[in-house]
Amino acid sequence: VEELRSAYHSGRTRSLEWRASQLKALLKIATHHEEEILEALMSDLNKPKHEAYLFEIASVSSACKLAMKELPGWMMPEKVKTTMATFPSSAEIVSEPLGVVLVISTWNYPFLLSMEPVIGAIAAGNAVVLKPSEVAPSTSSLLSKLLGEYMDSTAVRVVEGGAQETISLLEQKWDKIFYTGNPTVGRTILAAAAKHLTPVVLELGGKCPVVVDSTTNIQVTARRIVSGKWGCNSGQTCVCPDYVITSRDYSLKLIDAISSELDNFCSGDPLQSDDSTRIVNSGHFERLVRLLEDPKISGKIVIGGKWDKAKLKISPTVIMDAPKDSLVMNEEIFGPLLPIITVEDIEESIAVINGKGNKPLAAYIFTRNEKLRDDFIRNVSAGSMAINDVNLQVVEPELPFGGVGESGMGCYHGKFSFDAFSHRKPVLDRHF
Repeated sequence: VEELRSAYHSGRTRSLEWRASQLKALLKIATHHEEEILEALMSDLNKPKHEAYLFEIASVSSACKLAMKELPGWMMPEKVKTTMATFPSSAEIVSEPLGVVLVISTWNYPFLLSMEPVIGAIAAGNAVVLKPSEVAPSTSSLLSKLLGEYMDSTAVRVVEGGAQETISLLEQKWDKIFYTGNPTVGRTILAAAAKHLTPVVLELGGKCPVVVDSTTNIQVTARRIVSGKWGCNSGQTCVCPDYVITSRDYSLKLIDAISSELDNFCSGDPLQSDDSTRIVNSGHFERLVRLLEDPKISGKIVIGGKWDKAKLKISPTVIMDAPKDSLVMNEEIFGPLLPIITVEDIEESIAVINGKGNKPLAAYIFTRNEKLRDDFIRNVSAGSMAINDVNLQVVEPELPFGGVGESGMGCYHGKFSFDAFSHRKPVLDRHF
């Protein structure tokens, strides 16, 4: 940290040339080492190549290219109007780097969720330490190797390791900490940051609801839910659907549509398929099996419910009317299980979501009912929303991505990543 702070205070990281050169190096990592990255993701998560390329490598390349293209404009001072109170004067807002920042990433998208915050930190002119997740050791090792080869090591470092290394890092004074993970560790990060009054971005999680109204196109709705739940890392995605709410008289139609789409999606036994990600490790696998073996959902599994411990795979599973006090309804699932909750009237869904107390990272609704749509947007608090689809809001760089309440604080993506690692300094220039 002392070495990086020395590099930062030299002023080198502030220049457009340095920032552009480091972003170019990050883009080279994503484009020139595609096969190595794919192999690391296969080793850590059995992530299929098409899924790994689309959601990790291509996403990083896209973020790099956007930052390289827009960086001169992002760095330009923003002119603002002044009032008679300070006449004669002019004013502007200058974005300046925060200093030396720490990025602690997670395992479910270990390449993307390591690199995208680093892109924002470098674009903003900071020195950076990246701590990849030890739960994805192959990707962590590869990131350490490639960033060591391509990046300016006086200002960008990778620290590998587990809990002890993270604790040691958190004892240092940082100018910002960016953490992606779960709320339990998020509290530890926040407590450590408070000792130095360090600002934080916490990208956490929560139980993301999906409301399905009877006015929807049911096949399209089912296809999008299936794709968003089981086509993204086997449900090990912070914004993927965690549970569905629909009306009782529509629920069987929805289950039939989901079953039909899953047949097309899996093309055979999902436990034998190479087209799906496995559960990351035995600990997470046992946690998910514990949810499935809960006596409170006995007899309520209507699709799937099978698993293979040797392969760490669980088939896409749908649970009908899981009780409120069941395990699967009281913790973030982060896996291929999808409970469906039924209500008499779809308008009750908003009260069901708000009754859970914690605000989700994302919330979704499928409907053609404009009033229901507007009520949902107005009355459900969530980090982000999508109407008539799931997950897609996170790929739009003009939309900020972040949580609210227990699902996180702060946001990033696109220019929001640049802003997350910048101080917007107001400057008033008074004339004689």
